[in-house]
Amino acid sequence: MTVNSRIPGLKDSTPEQRRALVAERTGLSADEIGVLEPGSGLDVEHADHMIENVIGVMGIPVGIATNFTVDGRDHLVPMATEEPSVVAAASNAARMARAHGGFFTSDSGSVMQAQIQLLDTPDPEGARLRLLEAREEIVASANEQDPMLVKLGGGASDLSVRLVATRTGTHVVAHLVVDVRDAMGANAVNTMAEAIAPRLAEIAGGRSLLRILTNKADLRLVRARAIFDRDLLGGDDVVENIVHASALAESDPYRAATHNKGIMNGITAAVLASGNDTRAVEAGCHSHAVAEDGRYTALSHFEKNTDGHLVGTLEVPMAVGLVGGATKVHPVARTAVKILGVTSASELARIIVSVGLAQNLGACRALAAEGIQRGHMSLHARTIAATAGATTTEMDLVVKRLIDDRTIRVEHAEKVLAEIRGGN
Repeated sequence: MTVNSRIPGLKDSTPEQRRALVAERTGLSADEIGVLEPGSGLDVEHADHMIENVIGVMGIPVGIATNFTVDGRDHLVPMATEEPSVVAAASNAARMARAHGGFFTSDSGSVMQAQIQLLDTPDPEGARLRLLEAREEIVASANEQDPMLVKLGGGASDLSVRLVATRTGTHVVAHLVVDVRDAMGANAVNTMAEAIAPRLAEIAGGRSLLRILTNKADLRLVRARAIFDRDLLGGDDVVENIVHASALAESDPYRAATHNKGIMNGITAAVLASGNDTRAVEAGCHSHAVAEDGRYTALSHFEKNTDGHLVGTLEVPMAVGLVGGATKVHPVARTAVKILGVTSASELARIIVSVGLAQNLGACRALAAEGIQRGHMSLHARTIAATAGATTTEMDLVVKRLIDDRTIRVEHAEKVLAEIRGGN
C-alpha cells in the first residue's frame, strides 16, 4: 500500500493515538500494532530462546520518524533509542529534504566477505598464487554449503588473497566473497569459511586459524543524498555554517568522532528497531571512516549547490537483513519491518542510511544555528521533570518553568513540582 509519511501534529498526540495513526497509515492489524504496547512485545519466554541466561527484558522507547521520502516512496520509520531529540531531528530534517524530492539512494549489492587466516606457510607469495589458481574449486566448495542461497541468486562468487605483515610474521589471508541476498550474512559466510579452511591450509602448506566474516563490509556500501531547503534550514548563513562545520569534521578527527556519532544516532536507532545487529553496523561504519592515509574522518559531507540549498551525502557499509536473527524472532522487530513496508534488505539499508543522513543534518543545523543545547532543552526538560516525579497532567507546567528559569536540574524540578502541588 502507498504510505504518506507526513503526519502533522503527531508529536501532540498520545502514544495510543500515535499507534492508531501508524496502523491506519501502514495497514497493520490490531495485533501487529499491539506488540508496541508495554507488556505485549517481547516476553521472557521469547527472550529465553534468543540469548543465554535470560532473567528478563529491558524496554527502549520506540518512536516513529515521519516525513521520509526515499527514492520516491514514503516511509514511516521506527527508531529505538533512549536519547531525546533524535526522532524529532530526523523527522524535521526529512521534512526539509521532502521539498526537493527527499532522499535518493544507491548501493553496491549485498556482498559480504569471510576471512580465512593461514599461518606457518613457508612461501607466502607462492601460497597466494596457488590459492588463486584454485579459485574455481574453492568457490564451488563454498557454494556446496548453502545450495538454497545459490538457488536464490546468491552464494560465493570470488576469492582474493592478501599478505598481511604482522608482529608474528607474514600471514596469508584469504577473502571469500559472498552475495548473501536478504540476510545480514554472518551465518552463511562463517559456515562457508569453516568448510573451505582445511583445503586452503593444504594448498598454502600451512594451517588455518581464524575463519570468520569481516564487519568491514566495504563491498556492501549504501549511499544516500538529499537537498535540504535553504529557507527551511534558516537561510544562507545557516547553510554556510553547516558547510564550515562539515569541513572541520572532514579534517579533524576530534570533530569527526562527534559528527559521526550524530549519524549513528539515527542509524543505530533504525537498525535496532528492525532487529538487526547494531554492533556489526557500527563497526562497519566506523572502520569506513578511516581514510586511505589512516586518518579518521567524517562519513558524510555537506556542500552548497548553485541554488544556495544544502546538499548532503553519506556513504557507509550497511550489513542488515530481513531473514534470520532477531528480525524474524522479536515481535516488535517484525512489526517495525512491516511499518517500514520493505521487502528486501537493500531497501531496508537504503532507508536506514537516509535516516543517518537526516539525523546528521539535524545535529549540524542545531550546532550551526542556535547551538545544540537549545535544541535539546525542551526534550531534556521533560526527562528531568519525569525523573522528579511529574505526572502527565503536571508535565507541561514543570517543563515550562524549567525552561523559563533556565535551570534544568532535578532538584529544581522537584522544587517546582512541590510549588505546583502546594498551589493545588
